[in-house]
Amino acid sequence: MKFQVEDRGSCIYVEVKEGRLDVLSTSKMKEELISVIQNQGNKNILLNINSCSFCDASGLSAIQAVHCMCEKAAGMLIVTGIQANIEKMIKICKLDSVWNIAKDTDEAEKILTQI
Repeated sequence: MKFQVEDRGSCIYVEVKEGRLDVLSTSKMKEELISVIQNQGNKNILLNINSCSFCDASGLSAIQAVHCMCEKAAGMLIVTGIQANIEKMIKICKLDSVWNIAKDTDEAEKILTQI
């Protein structure tokens, strides 16, 4: 999976550079993000999935695993750039009541400055 990781001080910014979050593409992203939380000590992650037009259950599961790791570390995962079809899946699974979702990276960074 292709993604960009950037340390922004208050958070680790991760931009997914692939069109799909599925069983074949998410394991590397999940491993990398969990490593960031465990080894680098940064507990806040801003995940931008604006390039993704498809997400299956394994993609949602990977994001949920990272969300749980952030919470255990007293941090926060904010997901942004969600396309309409993925937003529908998130709502069907009721993850919109669990995850921190922002409409764009500016809004996400404002949320992070408030914690």
